[in-house]
Amino acid sequence: MLLLAVVTVVSLFLLLVMAGWRANGAHWDNWFLNLLDGWVRLLCRRYHRLRFDPIPLPTTGAAIVVSNHISGLDPFILVTASARPLHFMIAKEEYQRFGLNWLFRLGECIPVDRDRNPKRAFLNALQALKEGRVVMVFPQGGIMHDKPHRRLKRGVAKLAELSGAPIYPAHIEGVAGAGHVLSAIVVRSHARLQSFPPLQCHTLGEAACMEQLERLLNTPIRKD
Repeated sequence: MLLLAVVTVVSLFLLLVMAGWRANGAHWDNWFLNLLDGWVRLLCRRYHRLRFDPIPLPTTGAAIVVSNHISGLDPFILVTASARPLHFMIAKEEYQRFGLNWLFRLGECIPVDRDRNPKRAFLNALQALKEGRVVMVFPQGGIMHDKPHRRLKRGVAKLAELSGAPIYPAHIEGVAGAGHVLSAIVVRSHARLQSFPPLQCHTLGEAACMEQLERLLNTPIRKD
C-alpha cells in the first residue's frame, strides 16, 4: 500500500510538472520561474475562468504595463495575459514578506521604499527599461477596490518620458475576492482583463498621459 501511495503521489507530481511546462507562456531565463508561469496560467484560466485580451507587447524592447489594482490575484492575471516576463514594482514591505522574498528576488521585482528612498526604485525601474525589459506598475499605489478613482501616481509618466517606452494599460475586474490578497487567490472568480493599445506618453506629455491612463484604468469592461 505504501509503495502504491508513493507511486501515485510521484505520478501526480510529474503530471503537474508536465502541465506547467506545457502551459508556460513567457521565457523567464529560469526553469523554475517558467514552471511557475505555467502553473499561474493554469490557475487563472481553469480555476478563475479568466477571460482576457493578451497585452499587445512587442516581442522585444522596453515597455511599461499599468493596471488598476483590486486584489492579490492581479499579478497572476497580468502574468497570464503577457507573453513576456513582467518585472513588478512592489512595496518594500511586500517584497520583504517572510517566505516570499526569495521568489520576488528571483523574479527581479523592484522594491519600492515609499518612506525612505522611493527614488531608488524609480532608478532601478528606469535601468530595467534601458535594458529592454517590461516593467509592471500599479499606479494607484496599492489595492484600491473600494476607492477605484483614486488619482494615479505620476511617476509612471516620468518613467515613460525618460525611457521612451510605451505604456500598455489594462483593466481588471470580476475578482471574487476583490479588496483582499490571499482570499482573492483562493476564492474562485470569473475574472476579466481588458487590454488597450499602447500610449506613447513620452510624446503626449505628462498631463495628457495621466488623463488617458486614469480614464482607461477606471473604465468598466463592457458586457458581451
